[in-house]
Amino acid sequence: MTAEALYKLFWFMLEASGMTVKIFFFTLLFGLPLGLLVAVGRMSKFALIREPIKLYLLIMRGTPLILQLMFFCYAPYYIVGSTMSRVSAAILAFTLNYAAYFCEIYRSGIESIPAGQREAATILGFTKAQTFFKIILPQVIKRVLPPMGNEFMVLVKDTALANVIGVAELYQMATKNMSRSASILPLIMAGVFYLIMNAIVSKAFGCAEKRLDYYS
Repeated sequence: MTAEALYKLFWFMLEASGMTVKIFFFTLLFGLPLGLLVAVGRMSKFALIREPIKLYLLIMRGTPLILQLMFFCYAPYYIVGSTMSRVSAAILAFTLNYAAYFCEIYRSGIESIPAGQREAATILGFTKAQTFFKIILPQVIKRVLPPMGNEFMVLVKDTALANVIGVAELYQMATKNMSRSASILPLIMAGVFYLIMNAIVSKAFGCAEKRLDYYS
């Protein structure tokens, strides 16, 4: 492959990585708050709230993400006679799937906080909301950073699954170029792009953990 062809391939792959970043960003934008909301519902004392959420978690974590992608892409047509865009279907599937995993990470972090802290906050006159956001949540964030970092890195790689419903992300563009150029270089370049993105994620979480060391 000539230097000119390599240069063109680099910029083509860089452009394709934009869709990967888009899926990653919107999954976190919607999935992180949804996961926290689901975690609160999962710990509810009311079975009417808790049991449907447990079913949702079982479905999302118990079935392959690739099947969920295909369901949200094709099922609306058979159910309501219309479809959403493939990118929207991918973001919806990723959001609901990862929110389930984020939920369990949040829940483990919240339940790891000693009950005595809540009791002490009540004695000091804190409301339940103040106790959660000012005392519990900052500690939870520190405790869940390592598993969250792992999920973020998995998400970067899982975005490649969006190609099964025709979303033109980094992996799909790499395989197309590999067939077109009869070279494995596009696949290697895609691997480098994924590696760089995960290196950034890893570095960001490392910095965040250092900044929250005062909660130790």
